[in-house]
Amino acid sequence: MSQRRIVFVVYDGFQALDLTGPHEVFHQAGRRSGRYACEIVAPAPGPVRAGSGLPVHAGHGIDTLEPGGVDTLVVAGGSGVYTARQDPALLAWIAAAGATARRVTSVCTGAFLLAAAGLLDGRRVTTHWARADRLAREHPAVTVDSEPIFIRDGRVWSSAGVTAGMDLALALVADDLGQEVALDVARHLVLFLRRPGNQSQFSVALWSAQPSTDPIRAAVQAIHADPGARHDIHDLAAHAGLSPRHLQRRFTAELGVPPGSYVERVRVEAAQRALAGGDEPVEVIARRCGFGTAETLRRTFHRRVGVAPSDYRDRFHAHAQGGDL
Repeated sequence: MSQRRIVFVVYDGFQALDLTGPHEVFHQAGRRSGRYACEIVAPAPGPVRAGSGLPVHAGHGIDTLEPGGVDTLVVAGGSGVYTARQDPALLAWIAAAGATARRVTSVCTGAFLLAAAGLLDGRRVTTHWARADRLAREHPAVTVDSEPIFIRDGRVWSSAGVTAGMDLALALVADDLGQEVALDVARHLVLFLRRPGNQSQFSVALWSAQPSTDPIRAAVQAIHADPGARHDIHDLAAHAGLSPRHLQRRFTAELGVPPGSYVERVRVEAAQRALAGGDEPVEVIARRCGFGTAETLRRTFHRRVGVAPSDYRDRFHAHAQGGDL
């Protein structure tokens, strides 16, 4: 079978991991299958400096690489994207390449370049959570969802910040070559295969402070080990070896949220995974994740996620099961 050309677009000030992470995934998959050839294009060929100062060699410039024949276009993000999108020649090349490519993808703020090139109008996309409002404000024809770590909308795929580009690349490999090849690549790169696209950028594990003492760490570990178990203040105090009052005070001081709020958020995330990854009734998921009743789950989901559990499943389930997200 012929090789598929994976073309990465970079520019001065790009985020190095937006390039090197997905590039390594495709390179490893190409070694196993012979199906991928990776190329790097920039406004001009030669050294391109990442935002961190890391120099990367672009084998092609937009004047020397024809935009046709690209299988998958991957546009890196980075602090330099706002200057890069003022380059009419670069935008014209991206628009031309994207018009004929089988897939058009962005990592992090690379979505700003795709949007400026007119490739995201009418699409639902994601980007880094800290830049989502700006993307939506500057490109009102684009539907921006800051929640998932990556999204597929037809032939357009977009991902959140930095390491989410590797999750996206693994999903693209799985879409092309199957889960076994993607799993083999993930094992080689010591990656988790694979964070589903619907996993939140706002995961409690990422956004809460981390416990600084063993007693609170023990309580947190108990919550994550079994979100559906009973985790009232007395149970958590027993795990921590503290009095309930002492546990309440120290937990809130170390993690920035009270125990009840932390437990609720972990349970919501467990319900999100169950809704996206299986067909269990909402009532079963509610009991298993510690909400007791479907109505309690619905009320909490509305407050935390902004949609009903059934709507969340409709939005993510088919993609997650079919490898689309």
